[in-house]
Amino acid sequence: MPSLLTEAHRQQVQSLLDTCPLVPVIAINKPEHALPLGRALVAGGITILEITLRTPYGLDAIRELRAALPEAWVGAGTVTTIEQYREVDKAGAQFVITPGVTESLLEHATTARAPLLPGVATMSEMLMGYQRGFRHFKFFPAEVSGGVNALKAFAGPFPDVRFCPTGGIKKETAKDYLALDNVVAVGGSWLTPQDAIDAGDWDRVTAIAKESLALLKG
Repeated sequence: MPSLLTEAHRQQVQSLLDTCPLVPVIAINKPEHALPLGRALVAGGITILEITLRTPYGLDAIRELRAALPEAWVGAGTVTTIEQYREVDKAGAQFVITPGVTESLLEHATTARAPLLPGVATMSEMLMGYQRGFRHFKFFPAEVSGGVNALKAFAGPFPDVRFCPTGGIKKETAKDYLALDNVVAVGGSWLTPQDAIDAGDWDRVTAIAKESLALLKG
């Protein structure tokens, strides 16, 4: 019998996703970029920071941002193994996001400190988490997996499930996803353009964040 997720875990994820409708997907290529980038996003109204493990600097960035930005939720993305899950948990990550699911990752999440937002692309994958008590999922890669129409189809048999779609979503299309009742937040890399980061143009990052949030209200 698989372990079941607690109501407290579900409430943690819900509270996280309720704080901000946009989740930047952040890859730190230079460690000195982490803090000014995090500050620029927060200045633009973004309060959820997903630091991916796509580079070697993710763990240190999580530690640094957790200490420097108590007003933001700082978590880990692109977590693919239990070992990585344990590492980001120790680093102080407030949430964990995976690109996909395995039985072992879902099992580990039921007792881990940091709550998990598991990545799914199909109903079969979602059912793996659903049977363990998960009701919030990352839909990835969103655009190539059917986008808005796929999420509408998910809503029929699973009206109690909520999603954070990520992958191929742009500033101009985020609103289409958030118009769906089963979408509570949208993730994307458009919030952190690499050319702006390389140039240290933190004002541009802040401006993009503000513009993106304003588009959702228009």
